Amino acid sequence: MNNSAVNTGRVLWAGLRALLVLTVICGVLYPLAVTGIAQAAFPGKANGSEVKDASGKVVGSELIGQTYLTDGKPDLRWFQPRPSNGLGTNSVNTRYKLILSGATNRSGDNADLIQWVKDAKAAVVEDNSVNGYTVEPSDVPADAVTSSGSGLDPHISPEYAKLQVHRVAEKNHLTVAQVDRLVADHTDGRILGFVGEPRVNVLRLNIALKALTAGQ
Repeated sequence: MNNSAVNTGRVLWAGLRALLVLTVICGVLYPLAVTGIAQAAFPGKANGSEVKDASGKVVGSELIGQTYLTDGKPDLRWFQPRPSNGLGTNSVNTRYKLILSGATNRSGDNADLIQWVKDAKAAVVEDNSVNGYTVEPSDVPADAVTSSGSGLDPHISPEYAKLQVHRVAEKNHLTVAQVDRLVADHTDGRILGFVGEPRVNVLRLNIALKALTAGQ
């Protein structure tokens, strides 16, 4: 047999063996090892930071914001998240309902963005002004009228959460003190005491609100 053909066969067989070995190591053993370590050390994070309600049902992720709507309008019984001005509805894949998100990519002096902020501020003032409590435009924090870079921020500032307390209390027939306590209990401080800003996870807050109203 021609030596050239023999050598070529040996090289191909060696390459095939290397491919099989690396496929098993990198494509099977390594992913299984990483998955096993993640499940053992950080099971919650490895499974998508799922959030469960009082019945144990998974209702979302603490990393992804949700909207609380009825007939396409904000359901004022619940704490509302930041505005979500993402990429709009999906026009490519019509079979599955996908989550699309993104920044508005408008500059600070963009006329559309300025109008969105004005409209959002007016809506926040109107929705949260109830009997005995009037929201002033100057009381509305920035996160109440602007979306995050992802458009799916699960958190709001404590200031925005407290601004909604009177409205949530009225709509759910609770006292202001009860709802205020709920917000305080679900306010997370800065990481390690100095990283980031205090924040409130809206999904977890609304789960606690649902449990509170169920006990009334």
